[in-house]
Amino acid sequence: MKRLLLLFFALALLVIVPFLIWGKHFEHSMTPEDTVARMRAAGAWAWLVGVALLVMDLFLPILGTVVMSALGLVYGWVLGGIIGSLGSIAAGLLAYGLCYRLGRRAARFVAGEEGLREGERLFHGELGGWLVALSRWMPVLPEVVACLAGISRMPLRRFFPALCAGSIPMGFVFARIGEAGEHQPGLALLLSAGLPPLIWGLFRAFYRQRAKRGESGGEVALKSDFSPSLTKKACGKKGFLIQTASGSGIITPKKAVEAGKDIRIQ
Repeated sequence: MKRLLLLFFALALLVIVPFLIWGKHFEHSMTPEDTVARMRAAGAWAWLVGVALLVMDLFLPILGTVVMSALGLVYGWVLGGIIGSLGSIAAGLLAYGLCYRLGRRAARFVAGEEGLREGERLFHGELGGWLVALSRWMPVLPEVVACLAGISRMPLRRFFPALCAGSIPMGFVFARIGEAGEHQPGLALLLSAGLPPLIWGLFRAFYRQRAKRGESGGEVALKSDFSPSLTKKACGKKGFLIQTASGSGIITPKKAVEAGKDIRIQ
């Protein structure tokens, strides 16, 4: 875990340094009033300005919550919430995609193979989705966690719903704050923090049901006493021959991930 923490702090440093250099400038230039004025000056393209600012938050110290609030003031909380959510989701997908494709080599240099394996165990398991969903309303963490998920090859079909579970409530809550002009939005912020785990928990329940139905389709069930005796005897591109206490059969890597197990080919 020490190697993975080293990688986490290295990514966090990349996010924090721009704040230390340009944070004050952006804080002064991105007041709610100025942000709303810039969006209105863009006319019909105000929504694109909002989305672009939220995506740029990946590289620059953009005040994302101010942008979402401004979208709520310009478009109302419903449409503004949709646009803000889409911008936050786009930023998360960009961070995930860039690190999925390009970040593995640098991560290996920082954390080594051991650190990468630790990340894979974390983000391929149950905890990975919770980390993605809960990180969206925290400072610094959204970019770092999305990058770690990409580096760790977290399956997109698990990453994307978790990203939506965290981004959509935040987008709508801050759009509502902007539309209402609230200055002490305690209840709204509480909802922004509380809805992501609720939504992700409901999704996980649905996900488990699908996994159970898949297990009953004739493939070997992965039980708690699972002790794989795997070889590189791959059964074509369809899967791998697996021996378990309950028998033998063929299982695809995709199905193994769906069942929440860490399958290693020895």
